[in-house]
Amino acid sequence: MMKTALMFLALSSLVIGLTIATSDPVLDISGQELQTGTDYYILPVIRGSGGGLTLGNEPCPLDVVQEQLEVSNGLPLTFSPVTNEDVVRLSTDLNIKFSAASTCVQTTLWTLQTDESIQKRAVTTGGVEGNPGKDTLSNWFNIQKYQDDYKLVFCPTVCNTCRPACGDLGIFIDDAGHRRLVISEEPFKVMFKRA
Repeated sequence: MMKTALMFLALSSLVIGLTIATSDPVLDISGQELQTGTDYYILPVIRGSGGGLTLGNEPCPLDVVQEQLEVSNGLPLTFSPVTNEDVVRLSTDLNIKFSAASTCVQTTLWTLQTDESIQKRAVTTGGVEGNPGKDTLSNWFNIQKYQDDYKLVFCPTVCNTCRPACGDLGIFIDDAGHRRLVISEEPFKVMFKRA
């Protein structure tokens, strides 16, 4: 009985490992696999709907916003998968971080926080890199296929006992006209361009 249970556990671990390893890679606009530690721009697929993602210029912590002008690529970002692979794969938990300095005394790593002023869960900065678990749950995002393109999603799996309220990331225009990245019923269709 014990031998059968151990064999089942070993096979289950192997299947889970193979599933993670065979997840499709995310591709940039030139058809190349996204590499960890490499700078990329996150751009909208739909033309005429603004530019790339960047840091807001509000008080700290800085929000993740979309550039107003379509011609702007925004700021470059890097991706760090929980798997420590060199390639970014679909539906894999990631830390996403702007490759830029901030006037705030904090990181430019994305984190999801509730913003009472707009009554939405919004992406802001100041997250903690790595350390997967319940204490860093709000710092993990993933990329999923959406029609023929990609979308950004908050649905971390880095904590076995946590049950996060998952959702797609989309653009919300606040009263000041800022195009903020928030949990939304309408996903922000994105593509990735190497910086």
